[in-house]
Amino acid sequence: MTTAPQILRETSDPRTAYDKVATFLREQLLSGRLRTGDCLLPERELAARLDVSRPVLREALRALSVIGVVEIRHGVGTIVKRPDASTLGEFFTFVLAQQPDVIDDIMQARVAIEHHSIRLACRRANQPDFDRLAAALAKIVDTIRDPVAGGIADFEFHEAIVKAAHSPTLITIYSSISELMRRSHLERREQIIQIEGINEFLIDHHRMIFTAIVDRDAPKADELLARHFEIGADFRRRATARYATFGGEAATTQPDI
Repeated sequence: MTTAPQILRETSDPRTAYDKVATFLREQLLSGRLRTGDCLLPERELAARLDVSRPVLREALRALSVIGVVEIRHGVGTIVKRPDASTLGEFFTFVLAQQPDVIDDIMQARVAIEHHSIRLACRRANQPDFDRLAAALAKIVDTIRDPVAGGIADFEFHEAIVKAAHSPTLITIYSSISELMRRSHLERREQIIQIEGINEFLIDHHRMIFTAIVDRDAPKADELLARHFEIGADFRRRATARYATFGGEAATTQPDI
């Protein structure tokens, strides 16, 4: 008995095709042959050059458009875009939010970014940066008794430090995790607002950090920031102990200060 010959059809791996398109675009951008605003080759030519089918090419380009790398304009073509950090932030938020203890991990990344940023800020900050920091500091003072508005003001002050570094890479990475950090600021502010001395710490320590940046004293600014994180962690530990001792009702009562 003879066996009928089996007909094998080669199938295209969509992921491999996507990688081809993404790799091509990345290499073109890194080499400088493509720049923001340039239009890619027409679909037929690009598909032939990359040896992928036109439907697969369309899917790959649509995927790249979702993350903001390109923009598909009907009647015009596919245009190279400058990726928006907020898109990266949404990606990080969805991915990291599914991991246990993600906030603690994010906070460690935040500490590393801010330490390098504050040293750069002492050298690179200009008057608009000083004005932005001063405005955030004033907002911290004005909202000291409001855990929500105060948490936002606190975040804006630290965000202003990173912006004052004038490092596009640091700013982009910081922005990509900003939503999770902002949430952490609000949660922590609600916890520590009950602890005696927290108001003075929040105002005085931010003011000292601001002064060190204005004075362009990088060692002092970096040391103050390290101490700032240490004291903040201590207040959080004390808030946790208070909550465990007195329960949720006591923890939600505003201090009489």
